[in-house]
Amino acid sequence: MEFAAYAKFLPETFRAEPLIAPTSTWWSWRGRTVHIARAIDDAAPVRVLVIHGGGGYSGALWPFAALVASAGVEVLAPDLPLYGDTIEPHPNAVRYGDWIDLLCDLVEAEHNRDARPIVLFGASLGGMMAYEVAARTGLIGHVVATCLLDPADVAARRAMARFGATGAVSPSLLRAANPLIGRLRVPIRWLADLNNMSLDPALSRLCANDPRGGGVRVPIGFLESYLNYEHTRPETFAAAKVTLTHPAADRWTPPEISIRFLERIAGPTELQLLDNCGHYPIEEPGLSQLAATLRAVLAEFTDRADDRPRV
Repeated sequence: MEFAAYAKFLPETFRAEPLIAPTSTWWSWRGRTVHIARAIDDAAPVRVLVIHGGGGYSGALWPFAALVASAGVEVLAPDLPLYGDTIEPHPNAVRYGDWIDLLCDLVEAEHNRDARPIVLFGASLGGMMAYEVAARTGLIGHVVATCLLDPADVAARRAMARFGATGAVSPSLLRAANPLIGRLRVPIRWLADLNNMSLDPALSRLCANDPRGGGVRVPIGFLESYLNYEHTRPETFAAAKVTLTHPAADRWTPPEISIRFLERIAGPTELQLLDNCGHYPIEEPGLSQLAATLRAVLAEFTDRADDRPRV
């Protein structure tokens, strides 16, 4: 299974017991067949929806999902169109807004079939998507994000771009070029600094070359749609508590960029920097700090379930 290639980078203490393996499920959405990796637990009081970023997919994030699942929590991790095992019939036409729409519809579908609370865990670009989905659906109990990268922030664009200076002008250039080359697909590693995905060069290479993840080719129009997307203004956001767990040693997207956005959020927030962790937060002690933060967030919902009247 592809997640095993990523799991081998976990610190030894996290590999002492076998990780919970994902169960593959499929969901039909607007002509796509969406792959969703799950750890199913009907007795769990809360569910966690794991959202990958622009160089990941469910397999790449499953080591984190499995750690959550081992705490008695149900987990689902979709592969967004272009990535993982999701079947996308029109890859040249995929846009960032499609990802947001898919996640919103998935949250609503999960909520309609099962009333248990949903926590979103967004990694990298997935952090901002988790924030946006919470704002749009109003159905999320808590948002945990490793990054909050607002494309409206020039500093965030510079950090995300492989060649930082291009980040300042990319939105206007791509908007102008979109009618001509929007459907052209290029490797995401040409545009994003996947070499700094991890402090471990071997893990960075795995992320960058994985044909389901960082090796994917994305349409120019997708990048244009992301850089010009208007996210919900943080000054109006109060849909859920937001906990930022930014890697403290992130060489790709510095913590201060995410912290600046977090401080603008109107609703309740919390910050936990992950010590000694790169963008893919797998080092110690930061990974233990991330696990402890997730346990604390999930305990809120476990305690509420324990307090419900018994019949």
